[in-house]
Amino acid sequence: MNKVRKDAVEALTGLLRDGMTIMAGGFGLCGLPEHLLLAIRDSGVRELTFISNNAGVDDFGIGLLLQRRQVRKMISSYVGENKLFEELVLSGELEIELVPQGTLAERIRAGGAGIPAFFTPTGYGTLVAEGKETREFDGRWYVMERALFADLAVVKAWTGDTMGNLVYRKTTRNFNPMMATAARVTVAEVEQLVEPGTLDPDHVHTPGIYVRHILQGTRYEKRIEQRTTRPRAAAQA
Repeated sequence: MNKVRKDAVEALTGLLRDGMTIMAGGFGLCGLPEHLLLAIRDSGVRELTFISNNAGVDDFGIGLLLQRRQVRKMISSYVGENKLFEELVLSGELEIELVPQGTLAERIRAGGAGIPAFFTPTGYGTLVAEGKETREFDGRWYVMERALFADLAVVKAWTGDTMGNLVYRKTTRNFNPMMATAARVTVAEVEQLVEPGTLDPDHVHTPGIYVRHILQGTRYEKRIEQRTTRPRAAAQA
């Protein structure tokens, strides 16, 4: 099976539809599938539910889809860098399900592992637990959380081979690996595309069995959310 596609548009052909649920890898602006998110935006698909640690910023990442009102609901743990996101939520145009970050990671991991639900102490006695089953184990109370599973996962890796095996580099090994396992179809973009046998099997983070299509991206922006500097003279002092 030929998994390599020439670009993000070709990789997503036939996979997008209105109302679908999409997982998008990344942590802040690190490890975002930039090309795939642009292709989703340009497709015009609407009423989407996005599962992502955050919503990008106003003009980058998922923020680009928010600009065009293509997202109906976000399931996220941190959304503080996106002013448009705040405006859409307050106006009622966007639904938000805020999830503690560790719980979000485990809900995705559970979805990929075929585990329908699990109990966690995180959030017990708070708004997070409202409407959810709670249970006591060994004198401590826990909240039942449902697993997350998507129609499509779009992920970004450092290197991949033409069989879809993926290696992530440093912080890009965030939500990408677990999301790659938790969707009906996973599409990956990589900075470097190599031939099978090039990657050390012990270094592969996502086995190719999870990846339907793979493409090599170009000219990644790799933005930084917050950059704090000090005057050079003060630094030398």
